[in-house]
Amino acid sequence: MDQDQQWLINCLNASLDPNHQIRTFAETSLQQASIQPGYGVALASVAANRELPFGLRQLAAVLLKQYIRKHWNEDEEGFEHPVVPSNEKASIRQLLLASLDDPYKKICTAVSVAVSTIAQYDWPDDWPDLVPFLLSLINDQSKLNAVHGALRCLALLTSDMDDRMAPKIVPVLFPSLHMIVSSPQIYDNFLRFKAVSIVYNCTSMVGVMSGVYKTETSALMLPMLQPWMEQFSLILKNPVPSEDPDNWSIRMEVLKCLNQFIQSFPAIVENYFEVIVGPLWQTFVSSLEVYERSSIQGIEDSHDGRYDSDGAEKSLESFVIQLFEFLLTVIGSPRFIKVVMNNVKELVYYTIGFLQITEQQVHTWSLDANQFVADEDDNTYSCRASGALLLEEIITSCGMEGIDAVIDSVRRRIRESQQAKETGSPAWWRLREATLFALASVSEQLLQAEVSGPSVRDMLEQILTDDMATGVHEYPFLYARLFTAVAKFSSLMNNQVTDHFLYTAMKTVGMDVPPPAKVGACRALSQLLPDATSGIIQLHGLDLFSALIDLLKNASDETMHLVLETLQAAIKAGHEISASIEPVISPILLNMWASHVSDPFISIDALEVLEAIKNAPGCIHPLVSRVLPFIGPILSNPQQQPDGLVAGSLDLVAMLVKNAPIDVVKAVHQVSFDPVVRIVLQSNDHSEMQNATQCLAALVSGGKQDMLAWCGDPGFTMRSLLDVASRLLDPDLESSASLFVGSYILQLILHLPSQMAQHIRDLVTALVRRMQSSQISGLKSSLLLIFARLVHMSVPHVEQFIDLLVSIPAEDHRNAFAYVMFEWTRLQGEVQGAYQIKVTTTALALLLLTRHVELGIVNVQGHLMKSASGITTRSRAKIIPDQWTVMPLPAKILGILADSLLEIQEQVEGNDEDSDWEEVQNGDGGEDDDFLYSADAASHSRPTYEYLDAMAKAFNEDDEDDYEDELLSSVDPLNEIKLVNYLTESLAKFSESDGPFFEHLFQSLTKPQQNAIKLVLRR
Repeated sequence: MDQDQQWLINCLNASLDPNHQIRTFAETSLQQASIQPGYGVALASVAANRELPFGLRQLAAVLLKQYIRKHWNEDEEGFEHPVVPSNEKASIRQLLLASLDDPYKKICTAVSVAVSTIAQYDWPDDWPDLVPFLLSLINDQSKLNAVHGALRCLALLTSDMDDRMAPKIVPVLFPSLHMIVSSPQIYDNFLRFKAVSIVYNCTSMVGVMSGVYKTETSALMLPMLQPWMEQFSLILKNPVPSEDPDNWSIRMEVLKCLNQFIQSFPAIVENYFEVIVGPLWQTFVSSLEVYERSSIQGIEDSHDGRYDSDGAEKSLESFVIQLFEFLLTVIGSPRFIKVVMNNVKELVYYTIGFLQITEQQVHTWSLDANQFVADEDDNTYSCRASGALLLEEIITSCGMEGIDAVIDSVRRRIRESQQAKETGSPAWWRLREATLFALASVSEQLLQAEVSGPSVRDMLEQILTDDMATGVHEYPFLYARLFTAVAKFSSLMNNQVTDHFLYTAMKTVGMDVPPPAKVGACRALSQLLPDATSGIIQLHGLDLFSALIDLLKNASDETMHLVLETLQAAIKAGHEISASIEPVISPILLNMWASHVSDPFISIDALEVLEAIKNAPGCIHPLVSRVLPFIGPILSNPQQQPDGLVAGSLDLVAMLVKNAPIDVVKAVHQVSFDPVVRIVLQSNDHSEMQNATQCLAALVSGGKQDMLAWCGDPGFTMRSLLDVASRLLDPDLESSASLFVGSYILQLILHLPSQMAQHIRDLVTALVRRMQSSQISGLKSSLLLIFARLVHMSVPHVEQFIDLLVSIPAEDHRNAFAYVMFEWTRLQGEVQGAYQIKVTTTALALLLLTRHVELGIVNVQGHLMKSASGITTRSRAKIIPDQWTVMPLPAKILGILADSLLEIQEQVEGNDEDSDWEEVQNGDGGEDDDFLYSADAASHSRPTYEYLDAMAKAFNEDDEDDYEDELLSSVDPLNEIKLVNYLTESLAKFSESDGPFFEHLFQSLTKPQQNAIKLVLRR
């Protein structure tokens, strides 16, 4: 050992010293040494030296990994000079490969990560012998440590390979991996699991490639899928063992592979799928038995929350979730669902068994109602959520057979739980609760299929009769589920039953019962109150409000959301009662809102409840008189307020003004106008500026022309409004601060048109400069809406507005018109909201109809050009950015108008079924023609106006305005436009006025776009 290496070892030892001064000095010395020649080789030598202590070697391996990331590749983000010399790189690679068979797993892992990191830069060009060396290791059965190291390395390597390497590595790697997986007598479950995970990595990459290289990837995988399917069937055929996470892990990885096989190569897998069906069913059924003992009853270890050395979860629940995910894929595929159709009732029956509350959940939820509410709302990753998704997919894919299977299985499970109850089993309620949970999870589908209504109603009424008399203290979770299940199916029940249930829920909220029962009652009230009869509210409403207020005072974050949601429903249903409770409830809500103003979820919920109070009969004036003295000082002294209070107060003001009578708007204006203007002009807080902008937009919308005189000097008010616009349109202002300037300026244009008319040129110039400096596409889209509205306001002289834009310069573009149209046509597909889409789309039609000479001069972005180099990886994207064609503006506009029609037609046709592109390419998807051919043919058999009306309705049904949309659409007459009719008339006018030019543009469209236009023009 030379002197330098001994120094390094001493330094590494010192860096582990408990003495802070010694440790800091050593770390500084190592940092300085890292830029000296030979440092990386010295670290690799220490890591590889098995005579040194484990802790020292592990530290060297970790430091080496960091050194590689910083100094290996000059093009890498985070690179620091100097770069490792080529001779040192070769030495480090050699030392690392020699360490892959290290008996210490943690060192082996660190070395594997280092190897895979280097491979990202050097393999295959500068390290061609890497994969052959790794293959030689995994093929040597006498050195299992080396197999372990090589598999770890290959797992990391294959998780980040690109489409150039996959075809080279898969044919040579898969046979070796198959040998490992098929030899349980030689290799343990962890090594076999690692081998299967590598198969999954490779198959995932090849699956991505199949989108571009379908023939090649199919040929690559064809000879390999059958032996793997057979091997996977052997792994799945034995019953799932208890308390064996390594076995669960390998099965989970097998299911991931099968999932990838089905998604990427369904035509090939279909030929071998039968071999997997029996073993899959055995795994499914036997896993329920283990799950019941381990998770539901808690008498065996389910290994929840435990992970292997690579960070992969080893729990039973994660395995079951993967099992459900695979079954979801099978049932969702037209190719494979026929295999399970004969056993769909059994599949549903066993799935319901998995939905039972586990012992851990009972323990956790009983102690923490907050967690109960959170878990009930979180449908992302749990056995119950996955099982519910599977039931939904069964009904979606199997139709009435799926519905019959659900109802039949529910009946069976209800009978079983009843028998368990009668025999005195303490856990009878779990199965009953799981059955109700299953029924509620598919409530929408069952309600749509009206034939199932009587069956569901009869079952629920029987369950209610049996279980509502059961003690709520003994079975709180069953009670909670009863409440939510009946609320889901309230439309099936007769009024007497729902009224009784509503009364029970109202009473439960105020009783001394376990928290889960109150949670269920609140959920039921949220859904039942909107449709409740006024009589029951009048009788028991005050008691309900009193109980909810008590709950609110003691609620934690998650339960607070639920109570506020219930309170909002109660206020909306309370009508006249609300006025009597306003003096009690408003101060509590205002205090809660103020204390949680920095929590976006709770503050928004509280604000929505306050809005419900505002909208209740007789409440707006007392509420406003209560809020304004509180809000005024906050807005007048914004710098002295806690974080979030100013922005939240601006939200509160905007809410009060929205749809308020003019006297309320005036009262709010007198307190808030000047302070809000100052906030926009002086604040640097983006959230405050955004909310202030929305607040001013609401004041302009509510006050209109009258607002100018409220301060005594209309000129001063107008100058203030223009000063706000000027600041928000400043091109040097960060885009986030200007986010809602579009809505604000539109209010000025709509409500103060004569005052704004004299500033149009300056406004357009500022809009263009703000757009050009904007980093947020949403801001650009909102500014485009202003241009679109100005186009409409210029009718019938749209040409003059184009002339105005042409006369204004724009950096790097011919003029402002060329720039605006470039951005507009590029971003039109990102425009959100029915009102916005109407205004921008119809404005484009107006521009096209002008036939202005400038339209023929401007070229805009066309279509994305396909890459000639295959799959676009991250590294390739840096080198070769997206490339687009260029096309004339009129052709682009006509294409956008056609796309709008196409989208609405798809809604009318109900063409929302997922299509498997590979099946269509294989000829299994029917004719290759677009659905619009058939739609076009169908349209000749019925009057065009009926079809257009259906299209218009489909578009309007999709109109779910948010607050900003509502401000605009409620006052703008353009919102009354029937988009389909408008486009049809515009296209007809265009084709009639200049047939040859229209035909020339028409030929440049895609076939679906042409068909969309044909359909409305009856061409």
